[in-house]
Amino acid sequence: MNEYLIDLFRQIELPVRNPVLILSLLFFVILLVPLLFRRFHIPGILGLILSGVLIGPNGLNILEKSEAINLFSTIGLLYIMFMAGLELDTNEFNKYKYKSLLFGLFTFAIPLLVGFPICFYLLKFDFQASFLVASMFSTHTLISYPIVSRWGIVSQQAVAITVGGTILTDTAVLIMLAVILKTNSQGVNNAFWLQLTVSLFLFSVVMFKVIPPVSRWFFRKVESEKHSHYIFVLSVIFFAAFLSEIAGVEPIIGAFMAGLALNSLISHTSALFNRIEFIGNALFIPFFLISVGMLVDLSVLFNGKHAVFIAIVLTSVALLVKWLAALLTQMVFSFQGVHRRLIFGLSSSHAAATLAIILVGFEAGILDENTLNATIILILFTCVISSIVTERAARELLLKEGLIDHNLNRIDQNDVTEKYLLPISNQWSLDRFLELSVIFRKNVKQVPLHVLQVVPADYPENELVIEDSFTRSLHKTAAELETKIVFQREPDFHIASGITRVANQMDANYILLGWPQKSGLLDRVFGEILDNILDTAPQHILVCRLQLPLVAHQKLIIGLPPLAFTEPGFTDCFKKWMQLSLELHMDVIIFCSEETKGYIKKLNSKNYNFRNWKFKVTELNQNWFKSIDNYKINKADLLVFMPGRPASASFLMEQNEIPSYIEQRFPDNSVILFYSGAAI
Repeated sequence: MNEYLIDLFRQIELPVRNPVLILSLLFFVILLVPLLFRRFHIPGILGLILSGVLIGPNGLNILEKSEAINLFSTIGLLYIMFMAGLELDTNEFNKYKYKSLLFGLFTFAIPLLVGFPICFYLLKFDFQASFLVASMFSTHTLISYPIVSRWGIVSQQAVAITVGGTILTDTAVLIMLAVILKTNSQGVNNAFWLQLTVSLFLFSVVMFKVIPPVSRWFFRKVESEKHSHYIFVLSVIFFAAFLSEIAGVEPIIGAFMAGLALNSLISHTSALFNRIEFIGNALFIPFFLISVGMLVDLSVLFNGKHAVFIAIVLTSVALLVKWLAALLTQMVFSFQGVHRRLIFGLSSSHAAATLAIILVGFEAGILDENTLNATIILILFTCVISSIVTERAARELLLKEGLIDHNLNRIDQNDVTEKYLLPISNQWSLDRFLELSVIFRKNVKQVPLHVLQVVPADYPENELVIEDSFTRSLHKTAAELETKIVFQREPDFHIASGITRVANQMDANYILLGWPQKSGLLDRVFGEILDNILDTAPQHILVCRLQLPLVAHQKLIIGLPPLAFTEPGFTDCFKKWMQLSLELHMDVIIFCSEETKGYIKKLNSKNYNFRNWKFKVTELNQNWFKSIDNYKINKADLLVFMPGRPASASFLMEQNEIPSYIEQRFPDNSVILFYSGAAI
């Protein structure tokens, strides 16, 4: 027994060395930290970096930076650069290549011109150290690129210019690093320049003349072996990274070039692309972000004023020069302020090339320990600021450029096919759900309604297709409404995953859910069924509590958040409200902001009937759904609220109070929560 306890304590002593336990801890961090930070509307990548600080050797010392973690970190870093090249809109990149070149020049030259004199005269570094640190200011890593990818703005001009400028400036700086190291050891001669030029030329030939036709041949020959496609892509990434090392530049350049080489061969809607993106975002990239945090040593701030002074100066200069480069780019190309902030957010984070430069300089004896530690602090702060600025700029850009015109151009598109999924757990509201669906579908191409019942995963297979009283009642109601239905029982231990899977399989546009029931502590912590569906399903989601038959409702009361009109599916939502009010002859009262009112008025130019529509302009505040408190609500009024999804521009944390607010204030009213999804 004593030996067992001794062995147990040995397994859990810090730092943890059991590889199974290490992987378990890391996976729990990757799973839980983004979920926790998302609750507070903070980018998940920031949480992973901070968690690395906490559990790393300079924090709680739970994990040490082992070779295994370094391996996964390297893969994650290469993955980020590969995805940047793969997701790049090559048409946009070619269109803005000269702008990318100019931005690359700005973000390369300004840090050198500003950083060198500060390091040489203020920090008293020698010439080589000053030049090396100044070149470090020029680099940046696309830490925040997953944010713009998630927001769907990777094809925006500002993003394309920044990504193009990144590869140009990082390549220039890493070549300059090779020159500095050569000068420090042996000196630079003509043979060195000839070797570097020839090797880079040969590397480019292999990447853009050999890899694409070989990849095309492979994808065509082994079309049925889908998993082999992914393995092939991984092989190309690391082979390209290796070739770039041979050519005398950092592996991240090779990974980016691999993404560009395969860009035209891998469709963004293909299963292979989804597989690449999923594994990278779920595994490799989080490892890299955690490893960056593990390098941070906050104790350096307490080792004397000089170390703190260096850290403050380096961090301030690193942010300043990138902001100046973004400002100059904005002025030259007549960009808006949001474009400047997006460029600054993407280009202000220092990690990959910065680490390469500083670590190599430290190992070569050019830089001291204070500079190394100060740089790690710089990495932490720039990654934090980059994540926050990019998130806010992407949100604002999406508002200004991404959706409004798109919505207005779609208002008259009625010749679409809409598919509805109705997950039903009981028969009580079945008739009303079917009737609501029939009303919504009136002016679109008719396809059968899909009714779903999620049953336990161990449900007897031979009973899945047995007709019972529930299904007989279902088909009877459908016959009365003169509509066709498809009924399906789906076995799954988790109701949300069953609903989402079926919705994606049938390519549904709308999911109609019943009103959520009260749940236990675990559901409140990790999210209830609705929260899980909102996180995973791109469809329009309606959460309905229909207390009265639809024809019994007299008025339609609609409450909208301040930025509701920016949602990609706002036009679809608007059309459904209009259809409901016309079919049931209801007056409509909309509580919204002045901007939303103006946008809806624009829809009036499309000759829709607004005679029975009234607007109540509300203040721009977070408790927008309480704006109806001062209006007399009758039991026959149908209430509709449009909360934003967690990652949408109209999302506000206070909207989580809507269900409890409705339960307290309007327990007898019919209510629909309309969560906008992707535009149809």
